[in-house]
Amino acid sequence: MTGAPKDKPSGPSPAQSSHKPEGKMWGGRFERGPDEIFYEFQRSFKFDRRLLPYEVAVDRAWAKALAGVEILTAGEALETLAALDQIAERAASDAAWLEASEAEDVHHFVELALVEKLGELGQKLHTGRSRNELVATEFRLFIKDASGEMRAGVAGLIAAMLEQAEKCFGVPMPGATHLQPAQPILFSHFLLGHVEGLFGHLDRLAAAAASADACPMGSGALAGCAFPVNREAIARELGFSRATPNSVHAVSQRDFALDYLYALALLATSLSRLAEDFILFATPEFGFIALPDEYSTGSSLMPQKKNPDAWELIRGKTGRITAALFSLLTTLKGLPTGYQRDLQEDKEPVFAAHDQALAMVGVAGGAVAATQINVARLREAASGPALLATEAADYLVRRGVPFRQAHEIVGKIVREAERRGESWTALPLAKLKTFSPLFEDDLRAALTVEASLAARSVPGGTAPNRVRAALADYRARLKTLREKGRAEAAATLEAAS
Repeated sequence: MTGAPKDKPSGPSPAQSSHKPEGKMWGGRFERGPDEIFYEFQRSFKFDRRLLPYEVAVDRAWAKALAGVEILTAGEALETLAALDQIAERAASDAAWLEASEAEDVHHFVELALVEKLGELGQKLHTGRSRNELVATEFRLFIKDASGEMRAGVAGLIAAMLEQAEKCFGVPMPGATHLQPAQPILFSHFLLGHVEGLFGHLDRLAAAAASADACPMGSGALAGCAFPVNREAIARELGFSRATPNSVHAVSQRDFALDYLYALALLATSLSRLAEDFILFATPEFGFIALPDEYSTGSSLMPQKKNPDAWELIRGKTGRITAALFSLLTTLKGLPTGYQRDLQEDKEPVFAAHDQALAMVGVAGGAVAATQINVARLREAASGPALLATEAADYLVRRGVPFRQAHEIVGKIVREAERRGESWTALPLAKLKTFSPLFEDDLRAALTVEASLAARSVPGGTAPNRVRAALADYRARLKTLREKGRAEAAATLEAAS
């Protein structure tokens, strides 16, 4: 093996760069442009251009703020605002324009476009501000909107679950713990258990939006703005409820993004559990549901197969959402105070997690709505003798037997029936009396699925009257939620106009 030639460097040669320092937002201090490979390595426009609508909105607010402190004249502000509108319109209709750009990031892209339209006037907009506060502000705006979009998606899934719970109301199923038969419950009650969890996710998503609801503009790079801009007015124009109270914290923390990723990770985990339930229920061994054609695929080899791919992919994609949370946590760990370029790595995991979670919610809602319930099989499975053992113990308790003793008595009956190879509910009354003389003929009436369900008529229980009331309550909560969402959307549109 030969070494490198003596007259040539052994490492890679610096790439020739076509990027000169002139035209960069930071180029005045540099004699030479960035290495070509490094420039592409550190560019973020390929993904942060997703923030372009927010960039334009922030630029508009900043132009007005600069006019308020007489950095821009009224005429210059109007010209700048008109140019920003034109940039937004072209960006929305001309994807090739964005693809062809060699801008470093979304801020650079808009500045280049402004200078192209306005000349030197386009260079005045960045007065008193930093990309550090720009990206923090725009990212917060994205999180607020993303949370609203996700909440609407979750509301759609809740609606599908409630509709399915209504359709199958009254149908029992075998409830399980440890995947072992436990007690009868209504299938609607099972579905509403997932609905209750989904309402909890709505609260967490709203909390993430609230944590993002503060405007960093006016924070500068970290020390604050040198011009007396009205930070509260900027915040109100952008739809924030307040301005951030500390400039160092505003540009460097990403807690709001972690809050959103945490909410998404918990949501995805719940979807994964729902997916596992439906995958099991669709197996021949359970046979509780029939997989809908629209949300299933087949085998390329075995013609009889119908596979629960929608649910399996939801279960599988959950790992991506969890990984996004840990990715950002890892990026933030150990960063010194103030803005660091590491923070450029915050957006891609959030964008990807949002897109995946939104798709998962939509597919889950469609799959739930299209699923057919096997009523006969559910009723049969809910009638298994093992599910009624607790009813026998409760029967004895009502006759004065301490529960621990009643539990032991029924346990011995079940064990004896297993030894004899019989169902314990089929044992004659005379045999049952050998375990406890308190058993009477009315025991048989207690050992039914209907009696078991009706007995659990406490708030949150599976008794039909309680499940019916819960259904009505969830429908009312969903209606209130949607009305509130429409009101918030209308207020946002009014503020934007």
